[in-house]
Amino acid sequence: MSEKTEKQNKNEILFLGIDDAGRGPVIGPMVLAGCLVDEKTKEEFRKIGVKDSKQLTQKRREFLEIKIKEKAISYHIVFLSPEEIDDHLNKKANINNLEAIASAEIINKINSLKDVKGKRIKVILDCPSNSINKWKDFLKTKIEDLSNLEIICEHKADRNHVVVSAASILAKTAREREMEKIRKNFGEDIGSGYSSDPITRKFLNKNIKKFSNTGLFRKSWKTWKKANHDSYQKKLF
Repeated sequence: MSEKTEKQNKNEILFLGIDDAGRGPVIGPMVLAGCLVDEKTKEEFRKIGVKDSKQLTQKRREFLEIKIKEKAISYHIVFLSPEEIDDHLNKKANINNLEAIASAEIINKINSLKDVKGKRIKVILDCPSNSINKWKDFLKTKIEDLSNLEIICEHKADRNHVVVSAASILAKTAREREMEKIRKNFGEDIGSGYSSDPITRKFLNKNIKKFSNTGLFRKSWKTWKKANHDSYQKKLF
């Protein structure tokens, strides 16, 4: 490699978008994804219609997921099971901190790659906390090497930055596949897994004891605690 090429590589800025899916459900994992691209690929993503996963149909997300994985320099996905979430929250921590820890895992993984190491990376995250600066400061304590990183935390980053939109698509499609596996194991009447879904609430109330120790439910959630309490009351009376 020539000195000029080496200098150009060092000056090149890469973009790492990070977003989550499944933060709120009482059933199933929370998934975080990171997607690393260069400036050219960002523009390609815009042209093919990459945007916040919530604005896309499942079929379109699956199509774009393939394109994103083909064009990205790298990507990394982290799965947090209900048991991992409960364990963290039972230690008097909160889910915002857990998301920061998982985000840092993605950053550390991608920043350590041989072809990436030392390059300047602009990391853009969809911030889950109302206190952006406080969350950002906590995130930085979990990152191994900040020397080449610029950290940007924003609300609605998945709508405002195409690289975060790409990460949201990777996270959402990964969680959808996990939910399909769960439905095959536990039944199609599981619903979306969200507490607001009446199908999910009905499944929870009916099966709370049967599947209590399978790792299916987030037992730290108010929805599960209420269903468990109601089940106990029915048993008594």
